[in-house]
Amino acid sequence: MKHLSFLLFFVLVQLVGFGQYSISGIVLDGNGKPLSGAHVILPKLSQQLVTGSHGAFNAPVASKEAQTITYIGFKPFSQVVSAGDTQKLKIVLSPLTILTEEVLVSSSRAEDKSPLAYTNIGSAEIRAMNQGQDIPYLLNYTPSFVATSDAGNGVGYTNFRIRGTDPTRVNVTINGVPMSDAESQSTYFVDIPDLASSTDNIQVQRGVGNSTNGASAFGASIDLQTTKLNAEAKANYSSSVGSFNTFRNTLSTSSGLLKNKLAFDVSMSKISSAGFIDRASSDLKSFFISGGYFTDKTILKATAFSGFEQTYQAWNGVPSVRLNNDIAGMNQYESDGLYSHQQTLEMLNSNSRTYNLYTYKNQVDHYQQDNYQSQFSHQFNEDLNIKASAFYTYGRGYYEQMVPGQSYADYGLTSPLVNGSAVSNSDMITRKWLDNNFYGTIFSMNYRKDNNTLTLGGGANVYDGQHFGRVLWSQAAGYANPQLEWYRGSGLKKDANLYGRYSVQLTNHLMGSADLQVRNVNYQIGGFDDDLRNITQSHKYNFFNPKFGLFYTPNIHREAYLNFSRANREPNRDNFVDADPQGKQPTFETLNDIEIGYKLKGSDYAIGINAYGMMYKNQLILTGQINAVGSPIMTNVDDSYRKGIELMTSVKFLKKFQWNVNATLSQNKLQHYVEYVEDWDNGGLHENKMSGETDIAFSPNLTANSVLSFKACKSVDISLLSNYVGKQFIDNSASNDRILKAYFIQNLRFDYTMPQKLFKELKLKLLVNNLLDEKYESNAWVYSYLYNGQRNKMDGYFPQAGTNFMFSVIVGF
Repeated sequence: MKHLSFLLFFVLVQLVGFGQYSISGIVLDGNGKPLSGAHVILPKLSQQLVTGSHGAFNAPVASKEAQTITYIGFKPFSQVVSAGDTQKLKIVLSPLTILTEEVLVSSSRAEDKSPLAYTNIGSAEIRAMNQGQDIPYLLNYTPSFVATSDAGNGVGYTNFRIRGTDPTRVNVTINGVPMSDAESQSTYFVDIPDLASSTDNIQVQRGVGNSTNGASAFGASIDLQTTKLNAEAKANYSSSVGSFNTFRNTLSTSSGLLKNKLAFDVSMSKISSAGFIDRASSDLKSFFISGGYFTDKTILKATAFSGFEQTYQAWNGVPSVRLNNDIAGMNQYESDGLYSHQQTLEMLNSNSRTYNLYTYKNQVDHYQQDNYQSQFSHQFNEDLNIKASAFYTYGRGYYEQMVPGQSYADYGLTSPLVNGSAVSNSDMITRKWLDNNFYGTIFSMNYRKDNNTLTLGGGANVYDGQHFGRVLWSQAAGYANPQLEWYRGSGLKKDANLYGRYSVQLTNHLMGSADLQVRNVNYQIGGFDDDLRNITQSHKYNFFNPKFGLFYTPNIHREAYLNFSRANREPNRDNFVDADPQGKQPTFETLNDIEIGYKLKGSDYAIGINAYGMMYKNQLILTGQINAVGSPIMTNVDDSYRKGIELMTSVKFLKKFQWNVNATLSQNKLQHYVEYVEDWDNGGLHENKMSGETDIAFSPNLTANSVLSFKACKSVDISLLSNYVGKQFIDNSASNDRILKAYFIQNLRFDYTMPQKLFKELKLKLLVNNLLDEKYESNAWVYSYLYNGQRNKMDGYFPQAGTNFMFSVIVGF
């Protein structure tokens, strides 16, 4: 904590020494009409400016630097300006012969005067960070973000949280198209391996954020935009090798603009890794194809991308007794019936940080997802444009398991006869399948005139999924039958929303905005679950999600905003299916979110602060309750909240250094939490009522990130990346017996662009992760029970790799 306080203090002190010179001007079209909303970009300014209602701007500059002006539908303009110039610039933009793709993202993105907490990650930053790890690891240095990996090295299954909010409450879109799974409401980036190689930019909105075309965001939003138009033909080949037998090869090519109208982009990727955890291997493949037709007023684009993943399961984690070399505790797993004798021996003889419960050779998750998108945009004039997209996603796959000591009756099967006697239990090999179709459309109309901006949009989609399980083999019966189906369930979910967003310049310095969304959900579940319960049910919801904001700019160096947003979220499939039919049924959650922000910026620095209060009604959490067959139930709790302060700073100094730092200090509390612990001695559940407030699980009170970049010379870039995550409780009881310890890790990134004439680009990249070999765990789970008069637990922690590396060679043609 002392180190963090000093770091933040040092950054603030640095800001005092920078001057605040400025230049001013006006931006016009070819007819002399002022262009409001033009972007003024300076290389030494960490955040771009936007012209006002009369096309005027006043921009801070350091000494002499190139200024760039961009506006949708016009060619970019660049001019070198100097600090202290008194002449007012008059800049006339020329129309483009083709429409640019910025219009494709304008309806779903936060813009410069949006009263929201958001972070943009551009193409240069994505390229610098991308060495084969999953998308969450590219976002790990954005505010309030925590990434974790099942395999321990960022390849394969990964997870993340934003402000302590898990992926089931984060709305993810790609090109505005919803990507969060409609039933689980989560996003599995492993299903689209190496998506970063085809991603141009990413925006992360914290809190409720804008109304977008997926389900209403309930804690955060992530929008990825895939490769934009490359005017010139090019090709790129990247090959990487790293620790744990990790290999990545990616080939990308762009046609450039053909006949000033057509363009194509293609990429293919393959990633493989043995993983840090025993047997936590990954075999990942993907391709991306995009073709576009561009005119001065219209864009017609089609995109297809597909991913295949086969990962060996490392979902169980490492028990704390194994991590701590607790021999008695490991033996207790056997005596309490948690592990078999063989499993206990394997745990005792394993490495304490890489142990994996699963040893069956085909204990894998096997899944393929195909995505198809078509996008149409048309600009009627400088003020009005429309966008419409249609999409189809097809996913199918299974996870296979060896499950010991299973009852034939639990699978609806007749016990086989062995030597004339019925055998009721046997080891089995099973596969649980998911086969799903997801399709729909989104649309928006965007109008901007003088001081007014209006967006009207919406979308409708249908999810149709089949869940079924098959018994491939049983030891007692001695047979294999991959078509033996023991359960089948279905899910049909229809989701439609409409929204309107309006902003107006109320005064020269104050902008107001309103964003109103209505959403209808119709969800039908049918068939049987894997425990042979009939789970047929139907649910309908109508939500109204309003948002209001103010954005204040007293001068070019300062801005402030205030926003209130409400979001509603329906329970996901597991919440419905696992609920006790005779007990209280899950209901929808409501979030009221207040965001207050202030930014100060100059030519070589920017500092921002955002305070947030996220107040929940009926938040669904784990309390320890179980249903009749022992599955955990998520229960609505009356009141809970997340409150915090996010600090963001960026400073350039000594000409060659750039330092970006962010930190989040927060409180995340449940009111009057009631915990239930399964009582093995007497049956039923033991109830623990906790007065006052307890901490919400997986919600650290402090997170901080630092990226210190050094431009050693024209060809060499060196960055030190630091990440701190404070202590986290792994259940909601706030017990220090069930925690993730705080950790602080540092990574080193080295980029060298080799001067040569053979290729357009030849770059060497080295990433050293966990430079100081920190021993830490980033995720966990726990199950508590009462046995022989005392409280015991079964848990799993996810250790992350010690010092490891990735080395890459990038060749551009």
